[in-house]
Amino acid sequence: MAILTEKFTTRTVSPFRFDVVGSFLRPQALKASRRAFSANKLTAEELRAVEEREIIALIKREEAAGLHAITDGEFRRSWWHLDFFWGLNGIRKAVVNHGYTFNGEVTRPESAELVGKLTGDHHPFVAHFKFLRDHLTDPATAKQTIPAPAQLLAELYRPENSAQTERLYPDQAVLIADIAKAYQTVVRDLYDAGLRVLQLDDCTWGMLAGFEHDRAHGDSRFKADQIAADKALYVTANNAAIAGFPKDLRVTTHDCRGNYHSTWASVGGYDSVADPLFTREHVDAYFLEYDSDRAGGFAPLAQVGPQQLVVLGLITSKDGKLEDKAAVIDRIDEAAKYVPLDRLCLSTQCGFASTEEGNELTEAQQWAKIALVKDIAETVWG
Repeated sequence: MAILTEKFTTRTVSPFRFDVVGSFLRPQALKASRRAFSANKLTAEELRAVEEREIIALIKREEAAGLHAITDGEFRRSWWHLDFFWGLNGIRKAVVNHGYTFNGEVTRPESAELVGKLTGDHHPFVAHFKFLRDHLTDPATAKQTIPAPAQLLAELYRPENSAQTERLYPDQAVLIADIAKAYQTVVRDLYDAGLRVLQLDDCTWGMLAGFEHDRAHGDSRFKADQIAADKALYVTANNAAIAGFPKDLRVTTHDCRGNYHSTWASVGGYDSVADPLFTREHVDAYFLEYDSDRAGGFAPLAQVGPQQLVVLGLITSKDGKLEDKAAVIDRIDEAAKYVPLDRLCLSTQCGFASTEEGNELTEAQQWAKIALVKDIAETVWG
């Protein structure tokens, strides 16, 4: 175990040395209330009351754990991404023929379908954010997570959705422009409500890395030219939205390979997507999955810009077994060969419940993971 003894910059804005991605395991009372609501045994108002009670309890737990960027645990959502899409004007909830495919599991068959021109007015997440803000000891610690614009593009071009998308938006450039404007409207409303830390969750890069991995291993379904086109498309979509965000808004992104009921969706390191992800995306920091061999090595981090930070997701959220502290510190030391230690932070690899099903660990194990992240961060950075 190598403990570096440099003098470090004090982290006063997100990401912090000790951080988390954002979603937390749903309490059993909340899960039961959601089931009752789906069965028409609970009203929307009654469900909202349970959500608010559990969010307040979570906020207190996050503050007690020492977190400086606090979320509502995504407790009002069923999915990490679809609920946000459903809140945009011009999109409706859709039931499709097949769910997302993970390693050994398939999700519920739900999606987001275009039905008209996209806009971001009156998004429900704004009211959700205001509730979070109003129940924090320090409102400045509020952190909002939303799916990246690239993730919306990927959803709209799923095989089940592509024909409808192309009918309503035959010119893809117009679609990207409208996505950017819709996001900017939502983000401006969040900003006006006090938001200063926004995280764009994005699985598109992990999936592209997986396609490159599969292609390199002989899977002819994935074409190099299409993968290259998607890379250009996704970074263009993300940057188009970010360009119109308030200049003092802290924008980070979380990139992973899928997180559903403790399973994963793709395999492949960051090597094949580092350009343009690390070279062209206009974010302040990257939360990166690094808890398994599926994420590859640290060498691609050398391409991260000199002003950007990297949050190493070395602590898995997929199971409750605690990592070895010395081994994690050694990995941080290894990553520091490519990004200076002063520009590194530590977090869990992903959220604990990217969907309401949640990962296969207990709440006690969840908080033990968070305590471990804090302990290691204090050991490394002081």
